[in-house]
Amino acid sequence: MSDIPAGDLIAPSILSADFARLGEEVDNVLASGADIVHFDVMDNHYVPNLTIGPLVCEALRKHGVTAPIDVHLMVEPVDRIIPDFAAAGASYITFHPEASKHVDRSLQLIKQSGCKAGLVFNPATPLDALEYVMDKIDMILLMSVNPGFGGQSFIPSTLQKLKQARTLIDDSGFDIRLEVDGGVKIENIAEIAAAGADTFVAGSAVFGCARQCDANQYDSIISEMRQQITQARSSEC
Repeated sequence: MSDIPAGDLIAPSILSADFARLGEEVDNVLASGADIVHFDVMDNHYVPNLTIGPLVCEALRKHGVTAPIDVHLMVEPVDRIIPDFAAAGASYITFHPEASKHVDRSLQLIKQSGCKAGLVFNPATPLDALEYVMDKIDMILLMSVNPGFGGQSFIPSTLQKLKQARTLIDDSGFDIRLEVDGGVKIENIAEIAAAGADTFVAGSAVFGCARQCDANQYDSIISEMRQQITQARSSEC
């Protein structure tokens, strides 16, 4: 399992990458300053789309990717696939509590497989499942769109939910990352950071925008995102 950097982290989602040259795309985005590779795993059952499995994760590791890989499981049930992604090189594995009959057991399985564990909450899903597992998780991921497809618009109510999750983390005293996924872009990343997020998944905002402007040039996009986050942090002081 790769070491997880500290501080605010940018995690481009390969859902928006060019799969015909995925290794090159990931290499370029990491060289441009991204911190984590985000995997959106969909099963056409829990969500209405079908994407990638453990073989893609393993292929990127064999390609030479050493950065942390953050696997978001949008599958039901989750336990069967957890060991496969752990063996393929995942660093984080997160899942939706409603997709597991035994949330605590699924979290234990992730940990026993050598990965960091987390829970994911859809826009209309309350944070109740966190009450008894704060000591067992390393990440809380809040979806700011309804999962299934990239390129959706950020749901504004997520900002209040981020503040709620940040309070839970701070009060717990545990080292838990707060990630947000869906509609994150240069224009709104500052207010998302101000609401409490410290890990930012951006798919089309990174891969899609770069292709429209100048292929493989992710530096300016990621740099501008970091500047916006820094400004938000400065305002907090």
